[in-house]
Amino acid sequence: MWDTLILNPMVNSLLLIYDVLGDNFGLAIIVFTIIVRLITLPLTWQSQKSTQKMQELQQSKKWQDIQKKYKDDKQKMQEEQLKLYKEVGFNPLSGCLPTLIQFPIIIGLYQAIMRALPAAPVQLLDLAKHFYPFLPGLARLVPLNSQFLWMDLGRPERLPVAGIEIPVLAIVVVITSWLSTKLMTPPSGDGGQGAQMSQMMGIYMPLLLGYFAYQYSAGLALYFVVSNVLQIIQSAAMGKVNWRQVLSFGGPRPAKKA
Repeated sequence: MWDTLILNPMVNSLLLIYDVLGDNFGLAIIVFTIIVRLITLPLTWQSQKSTQKMQELQQSKKWQDIQKKYKDDKQKMQEEQLKLYKEVGFNPLSGCLPTLIQFPIIIGLYQAIMRALPAAPVQLLDLAKHFYPFLPGLARLVPLNSQFLWMDLGRPERLPVAGIEIPVLAIVVVITSWLSTKLMTPPSGDGGQGAQMSQMMGIYMPLLLGYFAYQYSAGLALYFVVSNVLQIIQSAAMGKVNWRQVLSFGGPRPAKKA
């Protein structure tokens, strides 16, 4: 089931794009990432609309009244906030779907990259099992050219500088993931569990993706960077990004009164 729905489409798509782009696997990953972002655009767009709706809700008089009235009773405050969510028809979990969808894509892409760059005859035979029979020309593309800029896309990325190997992509992944996550996370001024979870997500998700970028193939790190940059561009294109808040390193600030 996994191979049919995730791995096989990714392997064949990457090889087709690689063929069209003149045997450049790095560009193939970039174009593939753009295609994935376009396919999932309705979900991410809805998630960002949900984030904006959350921001507007937290600036409303009802939200401020709840915070003021139940400031000494956090449990009651959260209950009233949930009632307000239901009243306005807002689902606070609606912004989590794009993040959940990311994980099977990440795993599938990593497996597709490693299978597309076989290092042994056994791995070559395994790759052949994933070819679609109606695309017989894919076999001639193997072995693929895995070099892109200074990177071998089948290996963890390191840039040698004065005898020191610097994981440039891993660093860029952490920075862009942090910025992307913060753009997708609505501010919360109540200091409750929601705010704490948002803060933890904003810290641990970039570090987790940065670890993947550091530990696994450069092709996967390249996917992370391109995907994050596209997410940031999409957020900016919506025209409602509070860059002062995004670039603040402190905790969430209380929302201003309407």
